[in-house]
Amino acid sequence: MSYSTADSFRPVTLDDVRGAQKMLSGVARVTAMETSRHLSRTVGSPVHLKCENLQRTGSFKLRGAYVRIAGLLPEERAAGVVAASAGNHAQGVALASSLLGVRSTVFMPKGAPLPKVSATREYGAEVRLHGQVVDETLAAAQEYAAETGAVFIHPFDHPDIIAGQGTVGLEILEQCPEARTIVVGIGGGGLAAGIAVAVKALRPDVRIVGVQAAGAAAYPPSLAAGRPVTVDNPATMADGIKVGRPGDVPFDIIGELVDEVRTVSEDELSAALLLCLERAKLVVEPAGASPVAALLSEPGAFEGPVVAVLSGGNVDPVLMERVLRHGMAAQGRYLAVRLRLTDRPGALATLLGVLSVVDANVLDVSHVRTDPRLGLTEAEVELHLETKGPAHCAELGQALREAGYTVID
Repeated sequence: MSYSTADSFRPVTLDDVRGAQKMLSGVARVTAMETSRHLSRTVGSPVHLKCENLQRTGSFKLRGAYVRIAGLLPEERAAGVVAASAGNHAQGVALASSLLGVRSTVFMPKGAPLPKVSATREYGAEVRLHGQVVDETLAAAQEYAAETGAVFIHPFDHPDIIAGQGTVGLEILEQCPEARTIVVGIGGGGLAAGIAVAVKALRPDVRIVGVQAAGAAAYPPSLAAGRPVTVDNPATMADGIKVGRPGDVPFDIIGELVDEVRTVSEDELSAALLLCLERAKLVVEPAGASPVAALLSEPGAFEGPVVAVLSGGNVDPVLMERVLRHGMAAQGRYLAVRLRLTDRPGALATLLGVLSVVDANVLDVSHVRTDPRLGLTEAEVELHLETKGPAHCAELGQALREAGYTVID
């Protein structure tokens, strides 16, 4: 990577983070710290949620972007800035640039959610859609920087970015001085590195746990190898932490200061997002819910009080619908079932009567009569049901079998 300044790999210190906090006064919000009684009961000690999903632009990214752009030389500001992002970093750079009077160009993938594209434009950036994946978008942004002289604003791999994100750590210690464990999602590593710098300098006894999606977990193999390594084709619904390679700057910090990096599954991410919405009344994107997913996956592994950082809330409504349904299925509260029945008048009504007896709520019905797989007098029905948990799903299956229906796996 190339940067506009020669000190791109300087160490990040507590003084840097404190300086960033002063710079961000009146710019970034001091976000709320909410106590979750449900998670506290689950973990067995107090659990607090650091709500960066309520930050301006919907994520912590404004902090680092503002500090980075504010630190540019006058001639660098005059050249403008450029960034590449599918969402959160794009919006952070766009707003920070507008506040500082700097021209910004943001490259986004062609498939980026429309709400994120619109928000980035509304914050003042010129948006260019390029490529199908972020790697292609990133290459285009770097090519633009080389051609125009615009300063490339990396989402995580720069000391100023890390210092800005580290202000989250200072706020955590101010709001919850008794914290024993901080759990934070990791993509490239800027947020976790910044929090680690701030917290470990003031409270080295606090345990910091990073969380990655299992399908995009570049840090465990990188830490084992002692250097950043690339995970090919990272795959996860948590696009905010879907990064194939750790940043060089945050990697060194995380290797030294972060106590543990855990991974969570897609089912655990879905369940965590659903819990945040239902129990905490907070809209959180899958990446932002990753610390909650870690708490749910192994509640006894975390010494309390625990602070879980909800890093962002910019979730596409279409993805939200899919993830919520996935989360309900993971908890046994949503069931899709296919079965065959005799194709005669009243057969579907009889089936729905069986479901009514076991108190299953039918969300959708698909009824197929003509298919080469079916006999002349057969019909196939696919039902989408809202259920009350695994025990209820088992009860439902038993009731269907006892009524003589053939359930198709």
